[in-house]
Amino acid sequence: MTNYKLDLEKRDAVGSNAVKKLRVDEKIPGVIYGKDFEPINVVVGAKELKKVYSMAGTSNLIDVKLNGEEQTVIIKDVQKHPFKNQYVHVDFKAIKMGEVAHFDIPVVLEGRDEIKVQPSVLLQQLEEISIECLPKDLPNEAKVNVVDMQIGDSLEVKDLDVFKDEKITVLEDETTVVCSLSEPKEEVIEDTEEESAADVPTVNETEE
Repeated sequence: MTNYKLDLEKRDAVGSNAVKKLRVDEKIPGVIYGKDFEPINVVVGAKELKKVYSMAGTSNLIDVKLNGEEQTVIIKDVQKHPFKNQYVHVDFKAIKMGEVAHFDIPVVLEGRDEIKVQPSVLLQQLEEISIECLPKDLPNEAKVNVVDMQIGDSLEVKDLDVFKDEKITVLEDETTVVCSLSEPKEEVIEDTEEESAADVPTVNETEE
């Protein structure tokens, strides 16, 4: 597995004024935390974070350089501005390469655009799963192929590729439904205008 790389700076100043100044300088405040790891307030360039996050997501290891020292992390959470397309804070989780760790990885339905049974509606009920493994064995995603699904079929956690990997412990119940395939529902078109007109009382009716 190739780790992504990111340069960080230690952040000493805290508070709303300091954060505003960082954003003017196109930098994002963040924190690194982890097991037996003293939390460190950090700063990262907005453009660099956006680039790495778009590729690494929350399920890839990242080698960060902080004050000349390297640390392996994953992005645990990125907070975005409610109105602007901007990141406002990032959480990094420190990873020890020789220790089993907890990860959340996305569930990917392979072949969802090539399902043989058509028309059909594929509903994905599980977007990500929790696993434990050594960092070197961390998969980017949990996959299952849906091309041959039939109407009424459902796939479960036990059908995901990672469930069969002896190096990975899946923390979800094996019978949890990942996705299901159903027939498209027929749209019932109602003549609301006629119904509305029928509900309006006539003059005679109101007089009675």
